[in-house]
Amino acid sequence: MKLKLKIQQKIQIFIISSTIIIYLIAVGYISLNARKMAYNDATELTNLHVQEAAKNIKAQLDADMMVVKTLTDAFYLYKEYPKDEWQDLVHKIYFNVFKNNPHIYGLWDSWELGFIDKNYDKPYGRVCHTYWRENGSIKNSIEYRSMTGDPPLYTITKSILVPSVAEPYFDIVTADKQASYLMFSLRSPMLVNNQFAGVVAIDITLAEFQKIIENIKPFEGSYAFLLSHQSVIAGHYQTDLLNQKFEEVFPGDEKQFMVSEKIKKGESFNYISKDANGVPTYYSYAPILVKHTVNPWSIAIAVPVAEIMTKANRNFRISILVGIAGILVMIIVIYFIGRNITNPITKITGLLNLVAKGHVDEKMRINISSGDEIEEMAVALNKSIEGLNNKVDFANYIGKGELNHEFVLLSNEDVLGKSLIEMRNSLVRAKEEEEKRKIEDDKRRWSNEGLAKFADILRQNNDNLETLATEIIMNLVNYLNANQGGVFILNDDDKEHVVLSMLSSFAFDRRKFLQKNIELGEGLVGTCAIEKRTIYMTSLPQDYIEVTSGLGGANPNCLLIVPLKLEETVLGVLEIASFNVFEKHEIEFVEKLAESIASTLSSVRINIRTTELLERSQQQAEEMAAQEEEVRQNMEELQATQEESARKSAEMEGLIEALNTSSYVIEYDIDGYIQNANENYLTLIGLSKQEVLGTHHSGNMEFTEQQQDDYDKFWKDLRTGKVRKETTKVNVRGKQFIFAETYTPIRNSDGEIYKILKISNNITDFHKN
Repeated sequence: MKLKLKIQQKIQIFIISSTIIIYLIAVGYISLNARKMAYNDATELTNLHVQEAAKNIKAQLDADMMVVKTLTDAFYLYKEYPKDEWQDLVHKIYFNVFKNNPHIYGLWDSWELGFIDKNYDKPYGRVCHTYWRENGSIKNSIEYRSMTGDPPLYTITKSILVPSVAEPYFDIVTADKQASYLMFSLRSPMLVNNQFAGVVAIDITLAEFQKIIENIKPFEGSYAFLLSHQSVIAGHYQTDLLNQKFEEVFPGDEKQFMVSEKIKKGESFNYISKDANGVPTYYSYAPILVKHTVNPWSIAIAVPVAEIMTKANRNFRISILVGIAGILVMIIVIYFIGRNITNPITKITGLLNLVAKGHVDEKMRINISSGDEIEEMAVALNKSIEGLNNKVDFANYIGKGELNHEFVLLSNEDVLGKSLIEMRNSLVRAKEEEEKRKIEDDKRRWSNEGLAKFADILRQNNDNLETLATEIIMNLVNYLNANQGGVFILNDDDKEHVVLSMLSSFAFDRRKFLQKNIELGEGLVGTCAIEKRTIYMTSLPQDYIEVTSGLGGANPNCLLIVPLKLEETVLGVLEIASFNVFEKHEIEFVEKLAESIASTLSSVRINIRTTELLERSQQQAEEMAAQEEEVRQNMEELQATQEESARKSAEMEGLIEALNTSSYVIEYDIDGYIQNANENYLTLIGLSKQEVLGTHHSGNMEFTEQQQDDYDKFWKDLRTGKVRKETTKVNVRGKQFIFAETYTPIRNSDGEIYKILKISNNITDFHKN
C-alpha cells in the first residue's frame, strides 16, 4: 500500500533527512581536517621555535668565533717582534678583549716552542697565556707545558687544523683555580706552512646557555636541551643529565632515529617518541653550525603530544556543537519553506493565461512535487517558460555583443534554439576573422613602421660606427619593450685573432659603457656568429645576465640573439634580453632589421677606412704645402726645409703608392669625364689609359627618367662639395664585382672644385665570407 503524504510532509521527510546526512558528513570531514591542521600547525610552530633558538645561539657563537679568528689572524705577526715584547703585547690584547666581553669565562692560547724559539728543536713543549675570572676579578698566568711530551687531550687539539667548537669539559686549563665549571671552547688554530704552530681559544661556561635553554617553552610542559657534536648533553632542565652522552641516556631514541649521526651531519629532523615517563612526545632538532667550523651542535625542543592536541581537540568539540546547532536551524527553516511551496498550485492557470498572451517572465516558475498530473503540468510549464526565458536572454546577450554566452537546446527538435545558435555562430566567426585581420594588420604596420624608423636611423648615422650602434640598440630596446641589449661587431684588425667586440649596450633607458670581447664560438653570442642563425631562449640560467636598476636586480625571462649577416657573411651579432616573451613577428622583424644593419655596417666600415685614408693624404699634402711656403719665406733654413720637404714628399709618394696598390683611383673633371686612372683600374677593365681618358662616368649606362634625375643630383652634390659614398655591383668581362666607392671633391688653391677623386675598393670577397 502506497503511503500518501501531503506535500509539506514529503518535503520534511526527504529533504530534511538527506540534508542532515550531507551536513553531518561535511561537518565531520571539516572537523577532522581542522583537527589535523591544528596538529600540523603546532608541530610547525615547534619547528620554527627550535630554528629560531638555533639561529640566536649561532649568532652569539659566530660573534665569539669572530673574536677568536681575529686574534689568530693578528698573531701571525709574531715573527716581527722579539719574544718578550711579543708576549707582553699578547697579554695587553687579551686583557682588553677579556675585559670587553664579560660573558667569556676564560681566554687562552698555546704556542709551540719550536715555532717561536729558533733554538728549541723538540716536537713538543709549549707556552700558554691564560686569562680567567675568579671572584669578580680577572686573573692570568703564563705556563710552560708538555715539556716532556704532549698529553692526549692536547694531541687531539693539535690534530684539528680548522676552527672548531670543543666538546663540553670541566675547566682544567690551570691547576690553581678555586672553582671548576662545565664549559666548552671556541678554538682557532694558527698554521705555519700548513703545520700546527699554536691555538687561540675562549672558554664559555655552559651556564650561559643553560639559562637560554630553560627559557625556551613554546607550550605548556615543553622543554629544550642542547647537544654537542658528539651528542653530549650540554644543556637540559634536568641538570643531572649534563655532560652525559645522548645514546647512554636515551638509547631507544638513538637506536631508532640515529640521532647522533644526524647531529654530526648538521641535519634538521623531528620524531615522536615516549619520554622517560612513557608520555608520547614530539622532538624537533635544529643544527647550530658556527661560522668557519665543520662540527655542528644541535638544539632540540620536546613537546608532549597531548599538549599539541589540546587545541585541536577543543576545536573538534566546538565543531560538533556548531554542527548540531546548524542541523536544528536547518530543520526549522525547511519546515517553513515546505509550507510556502504548496501555495503556487493555485497560480498555474494564471501563469498559463500569461504565456498564451506572449508574456514571459523569470518569476513565472512554480515547483510542485506531488507525483500527480499537477506535477507533470507544472514541470511542462516550467520547461516551456525556462526555454522561452533562455531564448530571450540569449537573444539579448547577442544583441549586446556577448557572443560567448552559452545556450542549451531544450531538445533536438528545438528549431528556434537551433536558429539562434546558428546566428550566434555566424557572428562569432565573422568577429574572429575580423580580429585576426586586425591583429595581422597591426603586426605588419608595427613591423613596417619599425623598418622605416630604423632605415632613417641607419641613413642619419652612417659615418660613425659607435654612434650608429648606440642609436640602433637604444631605439631597438625601446621599440621592442625589452630591457637590455648589446651590439657586437666582428673585429678583424688582428687577422689571426678575430673576435666579437661589444660596440654598444643599453639597459633601462641608460647607455652602458662596457668593454667586452667574445671569441668566435664562445658562449651564445659566439655560437650565433659561427652558426649564422638566430638563437631564441625563454629559459635562461640564473647567472647568465642580470638587469639592474636603483632598486635592485633581476634575471630576464628570454633572450634573442640574431646574427648581422650580409649575403651569408656575419659582420656582428645583436643580443636583446627582456622580461617579456618575444612574439614571432617581433623575432622576424629583428632578423629583417639585422640584414639592413649588416649592410650599413659594411658600408660604414669601408667608408670610414677610405675617408681616414683620404684625410690622411690631404693632411700630408697640406703639411707639405706649408713646408714649401716656409722654405720660400726663410731662405736661411732652406737646406733643412728642403730635407724635410723631401721626406714628406717621399711619405706622400709612399701613401699614394699604397693607395694605388690597394684601391682603384679615378680622377674626373667636374663634368664627369675621366682625366686620369691608376694601373689597378686599367688592369681590372683590360683597357689602356688612352682608351679610358676622356670617357664619361655614365658611359654604357641606360637610365630611366627617375634614375636620370638621381644621377644628375649625384653630380650636382659633388660639384657643391658634398662627399658621396656608394656601393656598386659591376660586371667586368663576365665576372661580377662589388665596389665600395667614395667620391671626394678636390679644391684648388682658390678653394674652387676643379676635379672629383673616386677611390673604389673591391669588397666582393668580404661579402662572400
